[in-house]
Amino acid sequence: MLQRRVRSTDDCFARGSVERHATVALPMIPDRSAVEYSLHSKTITRDLGMRLLKNALLSMILVLVLPNARAFCDEPKQEPVVPQTLLQLIHTPEVQEELGFQPDDEALLAVLREIDQTWWRSRNLPAEKQRETISELEAQLLKELKSLVKEDKFKRLREIEVQSQGTRSLLRPGIAKAVGLSSSQSQEIQKVFLQTDKLARRLSEKPKDRSGLEQELNSAREVEQRRLNELLTSAQRVSLGKLIGKPFDSASLKRIYPLAPELIDSGEWTGGEPTTLADQRGKVVLIHFYAFQCHNCVANFEHYNRWQKSLESRGVCVIGIQTPETSAERNVSLVKAAAKEKGFQFPVLIDLQNKNWDAWGNTMWPTVYVVDKKGYIRSWWQGELNWQGATGDKSIEALVDQLLAESK
Repeated sequence: MLQRRVRSTDDCFARGSVERHATVALPMIPDRSAVEYSLHSKTITRDLGMRLLKNALLSMILVLVLPNARAFCDEPKQEPVVPQTLLQLIHTPEVQEELGFQPDDEALLAVLREIDQTWWRSRNLPAEKQRETISELEAQLLKELKSLVKEDKFKRLREIEVQSQGTRSLLRPGIAKAVGLSSSQSQEIQKVFLQTDKLARRLSEKPKDRSGLEQELNSAREVEQRRLNELLTSAQRVSLGKLIGKPFDSASLKRIYPLAPELIDSGEWTGGEPTTLADQRGKVVLIHFYAFQCHNCVANFEHYNRWQKSLESRGVCVIGIQTPETSAERNVSLVKAAAKEKGFQFPVLIDLQNKNWDAWGNTMWPTVYVVDKKGYIRSWWQGELNWQGATGDKSIEALVDQLLAESK
């Protein structure tokens, strides 16, 4: 049975589903990051910042000194192989606290809401356009933050950004200048990184000989670290240490995705009373896009009904969004009859104009999104939850347990 899909998704957020499985085409940022900077919740500890802490080179230079602000004058423009982590970082409560924001700071939330609409949809753009869009959003974010945080906090954010990019930050012109890299050093460093990139891209294409490529990639990363140790002088290591500032523990960073787009009311609902995500703040929300004649969607219906019955009392809200593909799915009466037949007792927004589909940048039936108590997207799953032995339902339920334990 084939998956009904509009297009595959190369994703700057990496794999949003809570488990790898056969029905989803969400490569690990194949062209955006040479080192597979996956922002998946299961790999965040090694991919966002901790790579820097594990790197033998950088462990020698974590010096507690003030940053060199001039190093950031050329930002946010970056070279293609530098991971763009700023937007993920600013969404984490840990970074927000580091910058002096109180929980749910309204001024910061207003900035995030404006940025997130474009950022979330940008995951579907071609690689080059995606990087361009994110760079523009980073510039917008930095401009807004300058009026919201003190200068020392702003510098601290740039330090954390450099740490999260690891040794790839050396490819940023401002960082390279501040460290004192020669043109020949920069060229050699780029050559080393590009070799790792090449292997990472091949691995993201799901080759048959995956284990062999993984070994090659690991070897390339070891060579990368050794070569960097050889290329940088002691003085350059000290200079880089000044840009990094005090170590920032990114091992526990989990909330790294945008605020969920608010539902766009079509005026047609079934299964329950109309609602909004704002109405459900304080609850974990499971939103699923479906079409009632989609076989793969139907395979998930039992899970949605089970979640509604077993999780509602614990503070979980299930919301369906019926987005049509066939002519029958555009018939409101048929949509309502199908929802009743399938026993839906949760609100279903009948989105005949595809407005929510577009707002969410959705690309596939079915897709399930997990939204936390504060309205942030925390994960998503595309395709059948149990396709070919996958356990998407159990993975989502485990995540829900974690989110329910978080404070409101």
